[in-house]
Amino acid sequence: MIRVLVAEDQLAVRAGLVLILRSAPDIEVIAEAADGEQAVRLARELRPDLVLMDVQMPRLDGVSATREIVADHLADVLVLTTFDLDEYVFGALRAGAAGFLLKDSDAAGLLEAVRTVARGEGMIAPAVTRRLIAEFARPSAAPSATATVTEPAELASLTPREREVLGALGQGLSNAQIADHLAMAEATVKTHVSRVLGKLGLRSRVQAAVLAQELGVAGP
Repeated sequence: MIRVLVAEDQLAVRAGLVLILRSAPDIEVIAEAADGEQAVRLARELRPDLVLMDVQMPRLDGVSATREIVADHLADVLVLTTFDLDEYVFGALRAGAAGFLLKDSDAAGLLEAVRTVARGEGMIAPAVTRRLIAEFARPSAAPSATATVTEPAELASLTPREREVLGALGQGLSNAQIADHLAMAEATVKTHVSRVLGKLGLRSRVQAAVLAQELGVAGP
């Protein structure tokens, strides 16, 4: 069972989310929170597998709540957003959110997102993946014709295989897709992903995807 804490300040929206989640035989809603402070407190008490987090909430916003929950390793966080390129989305990404889901996603999309994040595979709603990465990434200045091209310092600690995995993350591939792409076992991919995150000091594979884009190693 995937144990989920739903954090959403609008009662009607929260009730709808809970209803959808409880329709799935493999998902259990263990608690509901109406604000960020309550979400953090319940996460500490109940240690859910995943927190479904709205970004705009009273008392403590979803970004700050996500930061506390992720920093203390209390749960993975799947952020609900209307996505209009505001600071909430980027703040949640920097805070270590494991995924982003549009509020207008259908029931099947919500359930699949919860299952994907619970498997340890961060996700961003397909409709916003490219846009989010493009807006968040900070393109570096183009080198001059005489400049010496040096390898980004962040890559120095990675093995060649780990760099390939980072590049695949930058393309938004799942563990199964990476395994197929790089001809390795899925369990081995999970190990490499964990090592990449650890070496680069990242909290989620979504952050790794953005970094891969920033470093230019994500491929076409």
